[in-house]
Amino acid sequence: MEQGTNRALDAWQGAFGDEYTKRNAPLPEALGARLKMWSRILSSLDGAPLDSVLEVGANLGLNLRALRLLTQATLTAVEPNASARARLVEDGVLPAGRVHGGVGSKLPFADASHDLVFTSGVLIHVPPADLAATCREIVRVARRCVLAVEYNSEQPVELPYRNHEGLLFKRDFGQFYLDTCPGLRVRDYGFFWRPATGLDNLTWWLFEKP
Repeated sequence: MEQGTNRALDAWQGAFGDEYTKRNAPLPEALGARLKMWSRILSSLDGAPLDSVLEVGANLGLNLRALRLLTQATLTAVEPNASARARLVEDGVLPAGRVHGGVGSKLPFADASHDLVFTSGVLIHVPPADLAATCREIVRVARRCVLAVEYNSEQPVELPYRNHEGLLFKRDFGQFYLDTCPGLRVRDYGFFWRPATGLDNLTWWLFEKP
């Protein structure tokens, strides 16, 4: 890893990541917005059930809390921050055996081990030096589909994040996946507009593996 990459991971594993977890409480309105988001995304699968879903960078599991109510899939999380992992277990979102420490560039799973592997607001925090490895790892462990729900920018750009540098990067993540992981097919894509959804302005890309 480059030095900047180490600094970013240290931030998310440490006090900065702890504060992020505290800010993102699973309030009813936040869960409601995620339920609507996931209902739209899952409709793109045309009713085909998912047996297993992995979230990379789950934090306290707002997406997983929604998916528990919408699917019968076995849910698994990877999360670098220890306090967030503890919340996932304490709140009963996942059993301890399905909550893993780690980062997206080194996933502790076999090839094609999860039907759907996704990030939501996570690739934007991956330093550019690690982004290709992270996307390839996500594709490696996905059996059927890969999903990214992220901030979008036509051109790659780094922005300050809570007065810190090196922690927020925007780009066209959909195109990056297609360029980095040949063979992926676009299944669907869309945009969640904040005034209408209560979410941030998020673009999503759903890919199928060949």
